Amino acid sequence: MITLRRSSDRGSADYGWLQARYSFSFAHYVEPAWMGFSDLRVLNQDRIAPGAGFGTHGHENMEIITYVLEGGLEHRDSMGFGGVLQPGEVQLMSAGTGVRHSEFNASQTDPLHLLQMWVLPAEQGTEPSYAQEDFADRLEGQLALCASPDGSDGSLRIGQDARFYASRPRANEPLEHELATGRRAWLHLAKGALSLNGELLTAGDGAAIEGESRLRIEASEPSDLVLFDLA
Repeated sequence: MITLRRSSDRGSADYGWLQARYSFSFAHYVEPAWMGFSDLRVLNQDRIAPGAGFGTHGHENMEIITYVLEGGLEHRDSMGFGGVLQPGEVQLMSAGTGVRHSEFNASQTDPLHLLQMWVLPAEQGTEPSYAQEDFADRLEGQLALCASPDGSDGSLRIGQDARFYASRPRANEPLEHELATGRRAWLHLAKGALSLNGELLTAGDGAAIEGESRLRIEASEPSDLVLFDLA
């Protein structure tokens, strides 16, 4: 069964410097029917104006994945990590007992477009950690495993039974993904248009997937998506 979460039905916020869309309840936006999906709690699609961003703030007991679509994200945190995240790069911050960080558009002229996703951890109170990897050369025309509980295939290690994939599928070149019995999945299409097991999605749409053993993804134009394989 595939339940679509249309882009137009998502929550939204306009702060001038930030244009945000919320697939699940977040901050002031509360939708009881969409409090998350399995262990995926937050999926925000943000556009941040040049030079703007989030000042230093804290997180704890959350696995935070950031994926840049366009532009550069400047990151600084209380663990001593810092740098600029570029398109195709994935950042995974396990907040654990607590971490503080800031996130800004690294450019004074160009906009920033990103996805930020929060996954509930399997264990609370762990030591905070940070990891970042460039998957740009693995995204084109295939599903790249970017985060997994065991760090397989060069993926980042996440503290939950969840696997995070990213892809830039090519038009008319189908992708397939098998789901083990009892597994669920969430697909978010950030850009482009595609068919998921016959269901049509356009930019900003999401899909909750349950009871499916195989996913067939057929893009009708160059696209950008993320996929969570969840317990």
